[in-house]
Amino acid sequence: MAAASSSTEVRPLEKSDFLKLQNGSDIRGVAVAGVDGEPVTLTEPISEAIASAFAAWLSDKKKGDASMAMSVSIGHDSRISASMLQDAVSQGLMSAGIDVLHFGLASTPAMFNSTLTRNEEVGCPADGAIMITASHLPYNRNGFKFFTNAGGLGKADIKDILERASDIYNKITDEGLRDLQGTSSVSVKKVDYMAIYASDLVHAVRKAAGNIGDLATPLEGFHIVVDAGNGAGGFFVDKVLGPLGAVTSGSQFLEPDGMFPNHIPNPEDKAAMTAITQAVLNNKADFGIIFDTDVDRSAAVDSTGRELNRNRLIALISAIILEEHPGTTIVTDSVTSDGLTLFIEKKLGGKHHRFKRGYKNVIDEAIRLNSIGEESHLAIETSGHGALKENNWLDDGAYLMVKLLNKLASARASGIKGGSKVLTDLVEGLQEAAVTVELRLKIDQNHADLKGGSFRDYGEAVLKHLENVVDSDLKLVKAPINYEGVRVSGFGGWFLLRLSLHDPVLPLNIEAPSNDEAVKLALVVHEAVRGFSALDMSSLDKLIHRN
Repeated sequence: MAAASSSTEVRPLEKSDFLKLQNGSDIRGVAVAGVDGEPVTLTEPISEAIASAFAAWLSDKKKGDASMAMSVSIGHDSRISASMLQDAVSQGLMSAGIDVLHFGLASTPAMFNSTLTRNEEVGCPADGAIMITASHLPYNRNGFKFFTNAGGLGKADIKDILERASDIYNKITDEGLRDLQGTSSVSVKKVDYMAIYASDLVHAVRKAAGNIGDLATPLEGFHIVVDAGNGAGGFFVDKVLGPLGAVTSGSQFLEPDGMFPNHIPNPEDKAAMTAITQAVLNNKADFGIIFDTDVDRSAAVDSTGRELNRNRLIALISAIILEEHPGTTIVTDSVTSDGLTLFIEKKLGGKHHRFKRGYKNVIDEAIRLNSIGEESHLAIETSGHGALKENNWLDDGAYLMVKLLNKLASARASGIKGGSKVLTDLVEGLQEAAVTVELRLKIDQNHADLKGGSFRDYGEAVLKHLENVVDSDLKLVKAPINYEGVRVSGFGGWFLLRLSLHDPVLPLNIEAPSNDEAVKLALVVHEAVRGFSALDMSSLDKLIHRN
């Protein structure tokens, strides 16, 4: 893996510079120089300050015996800036008196698990965990995800940490930074935690098949190919599928390479899904699995090359969960289809609770429902983030695939043959739109129409006007229960216009039975919002005029 360098210069920064690094419940920034217009924002001193701030935040939360040393595990994906940031984060933790566990190349779900695992030999459970990743973003980006045994940190926690980091950073001097190097009395320990995490996944599949012996191979005879996209998911082949007896020839892009030379490691990306589909067909495999960079998202492909992602993946996992927990509530993000609702509620007998975009929003909503007495066992986004109650509400792409492998293994143990057909059959009856469109209507923040206001206020005004237009049109039906944006049914399909969680953008999703109906829905939006001059309508115009 190529080395990457970043300036260690400690430049004066405002608190706002730190807060700009917040991306919902994550921290993201540019860690590698060389891309025009993208200056480095995640330097070593900044990363060190953030780690020190996390240590202070963690100490406040734990409020335990001050004489007891705390530990934090650190892992990273395959990005070229990983080693540099790991060193900076380690230094920040050690300067705060925290023992450090180095996991090296790891998955995001494994980092959370390290705060739950009870294994004194490897120093677990850790009091906290930091994953160095920027998911599927380009090679020059990187960032941090934080965990305790209560789960991933929320938006308010991240803001708190960044505010603390700003204060810490501005007390650092170049000389003081050098003086900290190697003076701490705390420990740094290298741990092969991925072997422990993978062993737990193997045990889960063996248990589901009724064979819980250490040498049981419930996937023997299954040909399963994996596409890790040169991220952190390559372990799944040798450490999970291999011990379970699966044939894995044809698996690809397993070696970590932070330049991501083959395709973006993203289960929503068309090129990525084409790559795993082709691998399944070329190798005549029974099943294909694809992960994102840090393995908190995944998707699959059946033996015929049919993609099992987005609504199909949600339908498949819902079918399995509703077999185990009849009538339970399935929480999803806002862009799931009407066909999925019918499938979950009419065919499977569950309840579909469509909530907001953002994996943490979806997970937190499922937890909230359980707290008020509404049983929910699955929270899942169309992006491939899926979290189960049985797995501590962790969005774990590997565990999601294990649920599918459990089904294959248990079917084989019951004498059912047919490869991945047992999974494909579970989504039979899912109604899918012939036309699916996703557009992004950008808000020009420098436009006079904003009158010095925020893009969020402007976007809310657009949505309110659209809502008023829809209310006066008898051909359209506004969703009676909706938590995000304006969702409308009409012309045999639906559309959702919402405000992005972080960016000056109004994403528009349309599903329709034909191009003509899709255009009719697009025209409803176009006519309603065309008076908002700061809104870039070019993608909407293109959709309307090409049909």
